[in-house]
Amino acid sequence: MTDSYHQIVERFCNALRKSFDSEILVSEKSPVFTVITGEELPFKIHLYGSNITKRVSEENQKIVHIDEDILFSKYAIILKRILAIALHQKKAYARNTVVARVDKKNTIAFLEENHLQGAMPGKYRYGLFLEGELVSLAVFSGGRKMPELNIENYRSFELIRFCNKLGYNVVGGISKLLKAFINDFNPQDIMTYTDKDWNQDSSLEKIGFVKKSELEPLKFWVNGTSRVLIRDEDQYKNLQKEFPDGYLKENLGSLKLILSIK
Repeated sequence: MTDSYHQIVERFCNALRKSFDSEILVSEKSPVFTVITGEELPFKIHLYGSNITKRVSEENQKIVHIDEDILFSKYAIILKRILAIALHQKKAYARNTVVARVDKKNTIAFLEENHLQGAMPGKYRYGLFLEGELVSLAVFSGGRKMPELNIENYRSFELIRFCNKLGYNVVGGISKLLKAFINDFNPQDIMTYTDKDWNQDSSLEKIGFVKKSELEPLKFWVNGTSRVLIRDEDQYKNLQKEFPDGYLKENLGSLKLILSIK
């Protein structure tokens, strides 16, 4: 292992061990590829160092894929998210919350603290409040007309961001947020994307979303803890020249899902 990779993996594994009653097993498949399993973990965790570009998948296995640079830059969010999924810490029920619109400033602050992909304020923002505390948030785009469908007044919206406060599992939260948005704007459909690095099968399908397509893996040039999305070959060559110490990374892509509103 490189020193930086070894240190962050050891820190992460020790934190998991302190949180679970059962054993956490760590298997070093190579100096820069580590697999973590455990009885209380509902998935395997694959940790990748800088020398591994593509994901290592296993058939019929749920896996969370995490790169070294992301683990460094989003350590607290990743750890708390895994613990919230596995241990259902601070379980809350949507029926005990109040739904309300959230302003841009508080939306950005909440997403920066709780969402791996960072803040996007969108156009419409709905939150669930438990005894005055924001515990769940959904961010939507403005409506888009769909002339290719030849349906008068058809409007499609995008669910841009959704997350719970780290450490919380808000049961029924996304359903309550969607219901409030649908009541206010009467969309014909709501579409969204889910990150396959964390969800090879989306839980949104349980509440009516249907998988429409899969987007190809994205490529990034990583320099330290900064990563840039590679859009074309010319940009890729320029990034290699500008940041010669950087390296290439590739995720699993994403799922496109659509909820049709009747």
